[in-house]
Amino acid sequence: MLVALTTPAALVAKAATATIPVVFTTVGDPVQLGLVSSLSRPGSNVTGATHLNVELAPKLLETIREAVPAATSVALIVNPTNPNAETVANGMRSAAGTLGISLHVLRVGNDADLDDAFAKLPQLRAGALAVTADVFLFSRREQIAAVALRQGLPSIYPQRDFAAAGGLMSYAGNNADGYHQAGIYAGRILKGEKPADLPVHQTTKVELVVNLRTAKALGITLPMTLLARAAEVIE
Repeated sequence: MLVALTTPAALVAKAATATIPVVFTTVGDPVQLGLVSSLSRPGSNVTGATHLNVELAPKLLETIREAVPAATSVALIVNPTNPNAETVANGMRSAAGTLGISLHVLRVGNDADLDDAFAKLPQLRAGALAVTADVFLFSRREQIAAVALRQGLPSIYPQRDFAAAGGLMSYAGNNADGYHQAGIYAGRILKGEKPADLPVHQTTKVELVVNLRTAKALGITLPMTLLARAAEVIE
């Protein structure tokens, strides 16, 4: 059995075998990605759990706008090599149009791109920064959060660990729930059940995490209505 905990790994595993059971976690739509035939009936050797962070991506803009109403221009970092990149970017462009936000998309797939993006941020005069879910970007979370703070940019991310690393906020599905369900499915498959009979689990729990230390460093007073919705406040 193969267990794939990222979207790229899941796609590689799916392409590698049609017989060995595969259990995945992904932040994207597994049907759209071609991992399964449907959520209720996966229909092959592949099943798993989705965190739904792609569907939640437009909420990043809504939430950062609520936190910083003056942020009418937002820089968005996406990794163009991520299978979910265009879906996420298009969804956020649509949300930006609805909210009256000017969105500047920065494509970052490696360290050189990241350095270039950091250099461009002051030129964009953005009022906030949003980062999409991606393994490479996650691995650079401390660096990204530090640059955002240094440049005075309120920032929002799709994973709690970004906020813990010094980002202003995160808004995301509960990753732990997805990993837990993947573990349950792995155990059931090892006991003889077939992936095709195990519907894809969709995480429904969404968590807002706020870093008050970062808010204070940025000189931002966050609305009490937003703080009241937070699952965690880092002080």
